[in-house]
Amino acid sequence: QVLAWGLRGLRSGVRAPSLEVHCGGQTLRTPTIASLATNPNFPINTFLMTLHLPAEEEYMPPIRLRVLDTRDFGYRPEVGQACVRGVGQPCCQPHGERQPHGLPPPGRVSSTHLLGSLQMLPRITAEKGAADKVRTRTGPLGTPAPCQAAKEEEDEDDDWWSKFYAAMGDKVKSRAGSKNRLKIYSCELEAVPEFQGLKDFCQTFPLYPPGGHPAAGDDPVGEFKGLFHIYPLPEDPEVPPPPRHFQELPPSRPQECLVRVYVIRAFDLPPRDRNGLCDPYVRVSLGTKTLGQRDQYVPNTLEPVFGRLFELTGTIPMEKDLQVSLLDYDLLPPDQEIGTTTIDLENRLLSRFRAHCGLPAAYRTTGPGSWRDQLSPSQALQHFAHARGLPAPKFSTEGTAVTFRDQTFFLSHFESSPPTHWHPGAPRERLALHVLHTCHLVPEHLETRTLYNSTQPGLEQGKVQMWVDIFPASLGPPGPPVDITPRKPQRYELRCVVWNTQDMDLRDTSLVGQQMSDIYVMGWLDGLEHQRQRTDVHYRSLRGDGNFNWRFVFSFEYLVAEQLCVLPRKEHFWSLDETVLKVPPKLILQVWDNDKFSADDFLGVLELELTRLPQPAQDPQKCTPTPQGTPPSSWLWWGAQAPSQLSLFQKRRVKGWWPCTVQEGGKQRLSGKLELSLELLTAKEAEERPAGKGREDPNMYPTLPAPLRPEWSYLWLRAPLRTLRYSIWGKHRCRISLVLALLLLFGLLLTFLYATPGYLAMKLVNPLHSLHPAASEH
Repeated sequence: QVLAWGLRGLRSGVRAPSLEVHCGGQTLRTPTIASLATNPNFPINTFLMTLHLPAEEEYMPPIRLRVLDTRDFGYRPEVGQACVRGVGQPCCQPHGERQPHGLPPPGRVSSTHLLGSLQMLPRITAEKGAADKVRTRTGPLGTPAPCQAAKEEEDEDDDWWSKFYAAMGDKVKSRAGSKNRLKIYSCELEAVPEFQGLKDFCQTFPLYPPGGHPAAGDDPVGEFKGLFHIYPLPEDPEVPPPPRHFQELPPSRPQECLVRVYVIRAFDLPPRDRNGLCDPYVRVSLGTKTLGQRDQYVPNTLEPVFGRLFELTGTIPMEKDLQVSLLDYDLLPPDQEIGTTTIDLENRLLSRFRAHCGLPAAYRTTGPGSWRDQLSPSQALQHFAHARGLPAPKFSTEGTAVTFRDQTFFLSHFESSPPTHWHPGAPRERLALHVLHTCHLVPEHLETRTLYNSTQPGLEQGKVQMWVDIFPASLGPPGPPVDITPRKPQRYELRCVVWNTQDMDLRDTSLVGQQMSDIYVMGWLDGLEHQRQRTDVHYRSLRGDGNFNWRFVFSFEYLVAEQLCVLPRKEHFWSLDETVLKVPPKLILQVWDNDKFSADDFLGVLELELTRLPQPAQDPQKCTPTPQGTPPSSWLWWGAQAPSQLSLFQKRRVKGWWPCTVQEGGKQRLSGKLELSLELLTAKEAEERPAGKGREDPNMYPTLPAPLRPEWSYLWLRAPLRTLRYSIWGKHRCRISLVLALLLLFGLLLTFLYATPGYLAMKLVNPLHSLHPAASEH
């Protein structure tokens, strides 16, 4: 039995071609295709040939195909040929005999095979429902489940990228639970074994120029779309012949279709520029239509993330080959082609695995994961039954039960409890979708296609991850497209107020041997070193204490879903484009000892990751560093609390003491303590509540007064007498007082010794006594 569907890709000079099939001494001629430009399919598609063939497969003759054109005066030149060998492969068993390994014949799904799958379904789903009920009431080990499980499931599919990263196994970027609702294939969809290369309806046979045998490197001149089924006839003429295949065929007329091409990312691209990178962009072609602009390139990368949607309209099968190309942007065109992949849209549209639009895991009427197909799940189930010659499904009035192939399925078999996500849709549609998933159809997926370049045939030029949706116009308008726009960062402002330091190391020694430090604090965000800021200097700290009241203000862009900061920067000053880096949001604070005539001394560092911020201590005496290498404790369900970490993006404001450490001998040592207040604001909140750096205007939110520092906290060059007062008198005043007293006593003693001889001489000689008698005589 022959399915002659049509001819593709013949040169423009061919007018009205027909096909001849030669096998076993018999010849089959198909009707002529009237016009290749309007409809390249044959007007009659199914044919039957009775052949006498050997039973051994190795002796079976090949099937030879000849394509003849119809010219004037009855001239019929041959325009293409093909030879199909290994005809034993498409052999089918006659009706009533069991298929090998329980597989249905190509192009037809066995009712027995489908029934066996459906009969196993109630038991499996019932067990799954019971297990889900147990897990709903209890935790992983029979413990009570956390109360936020429902909320987490409700927020599971915030956007498409959450499903993508969840399928990739990245729980941080996915913002979701452990359920993977997106199937990622590591190869082309045609290479997935369970979908039979999407050639279950018809296969593609390349046609080569007539005359001689085609060589390995010859280019085909066209394609023949068709399929062959060979099965034995009963020898007894009274036995009825087996039923024919190809009974339910889709319409052979051309279909106007809307094609949506979703290009997610590419990786393993070869470098094209001198810096070892490339600037790729996407170009999509279907027929005469081409989409993709040069200025939409991703600079300086070999693993670009595109997140691009292209919508094209085309007529299938005349425009069946979709080409997705990656090109490298150059300042001066033409751009270099990186690689191209070609997708046969006709095979996907005709495949009975429903490859034109993947089945989502859940049915939703609105939201990011809303239903995008033209047919609702119940209509798709009816279409599936009609295409396979099965009875139409019968739903109950409430839509919670359906009878399909003499089996009754209940919604409770698939859903142990009502869905917690928003807009779940009617029970009838949800049940129909569950039944469709049991029929081994193409799910919502992402395929990985290999890129090839015509200048280097056979060599891989990287891979691209994408998927394609095809919507025939005859089925009505499709649903809304999936938003795959890459996540855009949000601008935040971090305000860090440095209040005090305590117990910092003392690295300087004064002229009188006193230990001290001139403390200041420097801070920046990791990756944003150009925003580095520092406080003023607290001079002559004698006990490691410092008072600052100083505000740091850092502005940065943050991806909330991925919990990463986005840092666009130019690698070199001559670079034309910026390279985007993603790093965790980390605040780095360093404490230094200021020196005038030598390099500053490092006192300690504090690194705070804003998404995993250690719980601060409210008392400096309780501020201790976390032991290095301590593994994070797991969540304990029975009354225990989570590790003492918080996210500043959720808490928004926190104040307390954090420890500063230094690395000594491979271990961290506590070198001091910092009192900080951290506040995180969005760009709008920062505009509504402005605050200056340091203590500059506007000094608000909060208002920072000048620090109350001790009188000895000053620069010694400005007041040397005060320096002597606080450096010498404060420490040695007892000794100084004793020395002064001794000096005073010693001075008095010297004065006594110096004055005693004169005084004694005056007493002995008494020169004033001789003057008194003379005075009395007068």
